[in-house]
Amino acid sequence: MQEVRGNTQESEHLPEPMSKEVMTEQIKSRVSRIDRELLSAFEFITSFPRSVTFFGSSRCTEGSEHYAEARRLAKRIALELRYTVLTGGSTGIMEAANRGAFEASGESVGINIKLPRRQGGNGYTTASIDVSYFFVRKLALLYAAEAYILFPGGFGTLDEFFELVTLMQTRKIRRVPIFLVGKDYWQPLLRFLREDVYEIHKAVEKSDLALYKIAESDDDIIEAIRRVPVHDGMRHRRVKELKTTS
Repeated sequence: MQEVRGNTQESEHLPEPMSKEVMTEQIKSRVSRIDRELLSAFEFITSFPRSVTFFGSSRCTEGSEHYAEARRLAKRIALELRYTVLTGGSTGIMEAANRGAFEASGESVGINIKLPRRQGGNGYTTASIDVSYFFVRKLALLYAAEAYILFPGGFGTLDEFFELVTLMQTRKIRRVPIFLVGKDYWQPLLRFLREDVYEIHKAVEKSDLALYKIAESDDDIIEAIRRVPVHDGMRHRRVKELKTTS
């Protein structure tokens, strides 16, 4: 009879299970790091009380239509409105937006994620901060702005879109304009939300569908941002709460 060894070789490389005490200490250490990083990110963001956040694919390349549009729009926001342009600090759409603001001599800010195999910031920021956790970067970006502009992107951009809409839907953050750039990309998703999520399944209210809109032109975006009252009290209160609880 042949001896069945199974995955003995693989099992030899499996780590030993942690004890309850070791696991508890590791969790406490991680929570402490998260707390410090979150507070640091919020304190950094409150230095820029008038800002517009750009989201979009990190894979978008220079020379593409969306790269050029993000660069052009960010430049106008910096020149005409004197608002800070805020991004995740990486490549693609984030680089394009930072680049436009940078070329306009405006405030161009990046919240960079630390990744083992990727370079840090995109080189077009006037101020930046590095964070280790994706959700810290996302939370800081989502609480930061007087308007949000989303270009086509992957899972990360879609995650940011849905969390942003959910936070506004539940009034965890104030309602400000959410502009979706790239009609061909966004229309199928918005059709699904309207026809399936709202009309068939009744899973959202009709008013929720008005939280976002497809951008028709750069002028529309600029004018909508111009009409938004600058109200940074929520952000400062949040930082105060974090300091109190830390």
